[in-house]
Amino acid sequence: MQQHPFKYKLQHWLLKYRSWLAGFALVLLLPIVGFIVLNKLYPLTITISYSPVITASDGSVVNAFLSSDDKWRMQLEPDEINPVLKKAVLLKEDRYFYYHPGVNPVAIVRATFNNITHRKTTSGASTITMQVARLLYPQKRTYTNKLSEIFRALQLEWNYSKNEILQLYLNLVPFGGNIEGVKAASVLYFQQSPRQLSLAQAVTLTVIPNKPSSLRIGKQNARIVEFRNKWLLYYKQQQAFPEDAIQDALNEPLEAVRLEAPKVAPHFAYRMFRKYKNQSIIKTTLNRQVQEKVEQLAYNYRQRLRYQNIHNAAVLVINNETKAVEAYLGSADFTDAAHGGQVDGVRAVRSPGSTLKPFLYAAAIDKGLITPKTIISDVPIDYAGYRPQNYFGNYNGNVTIEHALATSLNVPAVKLLDQVGVHTFVKKLQQADFSDIKLKGDQLGLSLILGGCGVKLEELTTLYAAFANQGKYNPIRWLQQDTTIVSREIFSPASAYMINQTLTQLLRPDLPHNAQNSAHLPKIAWKTGTSYGRKDAWSIGYNKKYTVGVWVGNFSGEGVPELNGTDSATPLLFDIFNAIDYNSPNNWFRPPPTIANRTVCTESGQPNNSFCQNLVLDTFIPGVSPVAKCTHLKKVAVSTDLKYAYCTSCLPLSGLTEKWYPNYAPEILTYFDAEHIPYQRIPPHNPTCSRIFQEYAPVITSPTAEMEYILEQEERQKLMLHCNANNEVKQVYWYINDTFIKSAAANEKVFFEPQHAGKYKISCTDDQGRNTNSYITVQFL
Repeated sequence: MQQHPFKYKLQHWLLKYRSWLAGFALVLLLPIVGFIVLNKLYPLTITISYSPVITASDGSVVNAFLSSDDKWRMQLEPDEINPVLKKAVLLKEDRYFYYHPGVNPVAIVRATFNNITHRKTTSGASTITMQVARLLYPQKRTYTNKLSEIFRALQLEWNYSKNEILQLYLNLVPFGGNIEGVKAASVLYFQQSPRQLSLAQAVTLTVIPNKPSSLRIGKQNARIVEFRNKWLLYYKQQQAFPEDAIQDALNEPLEAVRLEAPKVAPHFAYRMFRKYKNQSIIKTTLNRQVQEKVEQLAYNYRQRLRYQNIHNAAVLVINNETKAVEAYLGSADFTDAAHGGQVDGVRAVRSPGSTLKPFLYAAAIDKGLITPKTIISDVPIDYAGYRPQNYFGNYNGNVTIEHALATSLNVPAVKLLDQVGVHTFVKKLQQADFSDIKLKGDQLGLSLILGGCGVKLEELTTLYAAFANQGKYNPIRWLQQDTTIVSREIFSPASAYMINQTLTQLLRPDLPHNAQNSAHLPKIAWKTGTSYGRKDAWSIGYNKKYTVGVWVGNFSGEGVPELNGTDSATPLLFDIFNAIDYNSPNNWFRPPPTIANRTVCTESGQPNNSFCQNLVLDTFIPGVSPVAKCTHLKKVAVSTDLKYAYCTSCLPLSGLTEKWYPNYAPEILTYFDAEHIPYQRIPPHNPTCSRIFQEYAPVITSPTAEMEYILEQEERQKLMLHCNANNEVKQVYWYINDTFIKSAAANEKVFFEPQHAGKYKISCTDDQGRNTNSYITVQFL
């Protein structure tokens, strides 16, 4: 078969030029193979040390720190690249950036020809990619190093997209001194994000990198404007931007100077920097507007307090809807070194005063011990030597639970903690991540509820936010990416609602005196606290949107007589709420479906009985709250002349009647007698009755049982004997080591002098034959 002529000619041509084609292929392959080999031998490594930047929820920089090599080099995010800046940079530096492989051959040929013709460097051929390579691997400007630069540029194009390379350029381009990158320049020169730059500002930042050492903003502004306007006119020729925009840019003055990096919320920033040290951009939940308002209010408020020798304040604001920290003020003046301004008061462990009481009352409600109208006694009481006192040193007799909480009475709170159990309450606080209580839980006693423990403002504010969230506790959010919310129920929605209603009352002693006639009080629930020795003043409030915690005092621990939660902390709390959530449109908390109403007797707060005359509406939790009926009265059989009372064992056949008498607890009777408050007494029991009662035996209140008393023998010190007796008791009889000492009126104080060291048995018998024993130890000095 005859071969096709064209195919024959092609084979002949290939044979003739085979060696030439092989050489050409070799020329094409050698650079590729060489690049692959060199890429393996000298891999591209990019390690850029960025300045850690703290941003607010709107993306603005609130604080920043130098990079590890002491540069202001803030990492630019893709959405921060201003389109105007991008266009200006590309037209000036590399208009064919998106079309070449990292090296522009045309530009290289042109630059080589010009440089040879003029026998000096008249123009460059560096693309943006090559400039990035030079910034990553700085070397002397030689032809050999230029080849290295080209190689690195090809590597960059091989490993990164064009937009990523442009972003690297904008992050590394020098602006003089220790400022590198567009973002750092924008923040330090114009105090704004790169995305907010005007055309004039964008072109200014475009021209400075050409001569960063001689074009210093703040020192050579006039010269910079000349360069800027020159390029603006060039952009006008290129029709890159609208003419009116260019004209406005030409007329825009350059009054910028280099400023310090933003230092908003310094305590917060240092905390975030230490906590997230590996992140170059720490995107927090801080609300810049709220933060700046809080800072200004606290600073001004501190100026007024310092005349009372009160120098420090701390504030934390939590958004109840998002669980985010919106404001964080570690101290009112970070620069006040004389008074420890750099101490972070949000994290400092301090005594909480009365601020833990609402949580105790909520726990007691959930445990079925109380409701808001339940009556509790506010009278002197002794717990193994611990005798709590109210803030003003007075007592109120029987009070309702809501009154005891609203007026922050100490004695009812201690009594309630004893009923709930210290261990149970400590577990509640440990659930809420109270660090000091986690460490010392086993060492805490009844004084815990009056401030006998350590807490942080952060912990208290977070826990109060649970009342605004139907009793659910949520760890607070610091970063925007913290979207997972893990909540746990600390209190029931019902008890949270009851506490909310109580803490919203305005008729209470912790309403600041200067707020009595205020035109506008914020609609909030709040609680104050003052620590022992007046070293800490607290006020923590919340509505549906915000929970705000305020601490005022001295970081030195110095107490001040004028310091208290009411007048030292609450005015600042009110100011903050009025500033950040004035006339909040949010509806107030609504009662949950688990709550109900019932009528109760005002004398006891218990469901009314047939003899109850005065009734009031109370909230309760069906199936949880106590259901025992009122017993504030008891029916007693007495003689017609009201001289004696009878029990079932000694009822006479005639000459008696039945009468209702108040059923007071022994400690209330003692309080009435001490305060000379008249009350209706039950007549003494029939003296001819032989029955001995076991119920309602006297309670020995002094000396305290199981205590050791150390006395000075030469001073002949005495110990007091005292008891709380039942209503019908008129006389009690005291015995020491089974030896009769004295008979006395039921609430009379009796004194005896110990004669020797050792153990003593104290006995008290009332006129009904009921007896109580107590044991103490006496030591002499």
